[in-house]
Amino acid sequence: MVELLYVLVFFIMTRTKKIYDQYQKALGTDLWSAQYEKMQEQLRKLKDINHKLKKEIRQRIGEDLNELSIDHLRVLEQDMSEALNGVRGRKYHVIKTQTDTCKKKVRSLEERHGNLRMEYEARLEDPYGLVDNEGDYESAAALVNGASNLYAFRLHQGQHHHQHHHQHPDLHLAGGFGPHELRLP
Repeated sequence: MVELLYVLVFFIMTRTKKIYDQYQKALGTDLWSAQYEKMQEQLRKLKDINHKLKKEIRQRIGEDLNELSIDHLRVLEQDMSEALNGVRGRKYHVIKTQTDTCKKKVRSLEERHGNLRMEYEARLEDPYGLVDNEGDYESAAALVNGASNLYAFRLHQGQHHHQHHHQHPDLHLAGGFGPHELRLP
């Protein structure tokens, strides 16, 4: 089956070539010569460009400078100076970008360090707190590390005269505040 396919393709290709050859003979022209000439001309142009580029590269690395005039040497020097400025500009841009990225990382780490330090210091503080509610003091006792039962105590309404004598009510028995004077709100 595959052999038959190859035979068929070969037949079609040779038959097509014969048709082109007969056509060329009848017209007295070569169909491929124009295309061949265009390809040859393109090849010559590419070779010239390649030769000029190689020469320019050699001159930029300091070779083949003897045949250049002073004007050509000045142009070459200016081209190299502009190329150097471009490389230097890209280099400084990369360095600036990397520096900015590092600064951002440092600021982020400093912020994280500050937050961790505040959290650590908060855990070291006294686990009990006193809340001022516009002169009506309420104290709340709770462990800082997540106590689930939080109780607030309020001074009984009749006990406000003791409050004027003390800046902060003492929950101990001194100062006239006993456990019977504290009530849950």
